[in-house]
Amino acid sequence: MGYAAGALPQAFDLVVASHVSLSADSRTRLDGFEALGGALLNEVEGAEIADDSFATVVARINGDAPEATQQTVPSGHNGHSGPFLPRPLRDAIGQDIDAIAWRPIGMGVKQAIVHDDHEGTARLLLIPAGVEMPKHSHRGLELTLVLQGAYSDEDGRYARGDIEEADEDTHHTPVAEAGEDCICLIATNARLKFDNLLPRIAQPFIGI
Repeated sequence: MGYAAGALPQAFDLVVASHVSLSADSRTRLDGFEALGGALLNEVEGAEIADDSFATVVARINGDAPEATQQTVPSGHNGHSGPFLPRPLRDAIGQDIDAIAWRPIGMGVKQAIVHDDHEGTARLLLIPAGVEMPKHSHRGLELTLVLQGAYSDEDGRYARGDIEEADEDTHHTPVAEAGEDCICLIATNARLKFDNLLPRIAQPFIGI
């Protein structure tokens, strides 16, 4: 509903937009929220707008807004060819998965920051098949969308297109399934709370 209303921070908006592009059920729910929003707008009195409002919207549609920074690395990641990332994510970063500049953060796990501002951070996280992430809880909201492979935690199993919501009441240990590396798009608005000392020491350097 927040996405339909345009009320989400950009990092979370990107995760939900990517999820909706992969889930027919979520698109149906979104259509319902947008129809409800349209009905409510019909009951609102009109307001004056600036003379250049239309030109401003057209300029944004045509791409006059600042473009996302692009980085490249050698292609061939896990044998993918053609578009792999959901269209909203691919449009946001201007590239597909083979061109992502991954940064190692330990245990074979890699990340790439997609968006970062005072309202939240969106990152791609690659977890090698079979790897268990450190047990942790949360200081805020986290949305995790699976793009490749799958992982399981105390709350269930999540595969491509699935999204998990975690908050201060969530305490879990995600484990990537064997057979294929797990790639996720994750939005957070606060640092994680790791149980063990080593991840807490590394946290200022990896930014999670």
